[in-house]
Amino acid sequence: MKPSTRLVTLGRDAPGSAGFVNPPLVRGSTVLHANVADLRERARRGALGDDSGPVSYGIHGTPTHDAFLDALTELEGGFRSWALPSGLSACTVAILAFVRQGDHILVTDSAYGPTRDFCLSTLPRYGVETTFYDPCIGSSIEELFRPNTRLLFLESPGSLSFEIQDVPLLAQIARRRDAVSVIDNTWATPLCLRPLEHGVDVSVHAATKYIGGHADLLLGTVTSNEECWGALRKSFRSLGLTTSPDDCWLALRGLRTLEARLTRHRATAERLIEWLLAQPQVDRVLYPARPEDPGYALWRRDFTGATGVFGVVLRPQVEVAAFHAMIDGMRLFGRGYSWGGFESLMIPCYPQRSVAPLAPAGHLLRISAGLEDADDLIADLQEGFSHLRAVAS
Repeated sequence: MKPSTRLVTLGRDAPGSAGFVNPPLVRGSTVLHANVADLRERARRGALGDDSGPVSYGIHGTPTHDAFLDALTELEGGFRSWALPSGLSACTVAILAFVRQGDHILVTDSAYGPTRDFCLSTLPRYGVETTFYDPCIGSSIEELFRPNTRLLFLESPGSLSFEIQDVPLLAQIARRRDAVSVIDNTWATPLCLRPLEHGVDVSVHAATKYIGGHADLLLGTVTSNEECWGALRKSFRSLGLTTSPDDCWLALRGLRTLEARLTRHRATAERLIEWLLAQPQVDRVLYPARPEDPGYALWRRDFTGATGVFGVVLRPQVEVAAFHAMIDGMRLFGRGYSWGGFESLMIPCYPQRSVAPLAPAGHLLRISAGLEDADDLIADLQEGFSHLRAVAS
């Protein structure tokens, strides 16, 4: 089946669905057992990592969790998936599961800011060292591996700066060096990139964004191959990390319309980009699906689509007061630290870099194209730029 059909049908055969197209929402903590033998057997299976039967306690998931996670696993082409309270928790636990004191990890310099902060402020407390690498490093990354390098973290495209990484090459090198590869795949979703098919071990998402799609939940997901699932499962359980069945139900609802929404998000983004590039105050646009983008060849090779989040670099002559006046002058573009919902957003960005500083340029915007009419959004941009010009003059 093609993606749009799979999105509509996956996860609909949950136990107790009674023919409803939406699996039931099952909430609960306590699970009753038929007898002592049943109680002990479920606990024994759980201790052995066997999740094939009924769970012994609600923290290990409900039928609502199963419906969403089974659908996500099939979309990702993985072995198993789990849901966590946020995208950041998905990133951090996917790292913690594979490291211990004395280990070293490699993290792309374009990673999501809070992921960077975790590597810089939390991992050192547990004796784990991080080296940041240029996201466009290619095969030279092998020189950065050490005997104690246990994990390679990717994000493609990069957060805020939108570099595309050579995912198959990097995953192959990590495997050759006996390191686990993890990728933050939030921008692409499983519809535009299936990292496990390119050799990556673990794919994480901030399902808060496009998978949820309605700006009404906080959720992270982790999907892995069979080889890595045991270590991840142990970490989830030992840390007591789970999420509510309500959020999983909302995420499953979001999957149903994911392809339709992404088609609209991308189409609107391309209309906005075309308008923005015609403005004299705009230096360039960061969007890997454009043929002019430095990462376009890799995007075209590995991805099957694009989404609606992109960066805009203004010319250096635009001063900060005019920059802020433009953003503040928007009516439809909200100012908020998220993206992937139905609403359009715009924020100023200040990427953190360690080893691959960005070329000197003007102020950077991140735009998330929502589901509003593109003509209305362009009219809002016109209004915002009029404020920029007024302050600049």
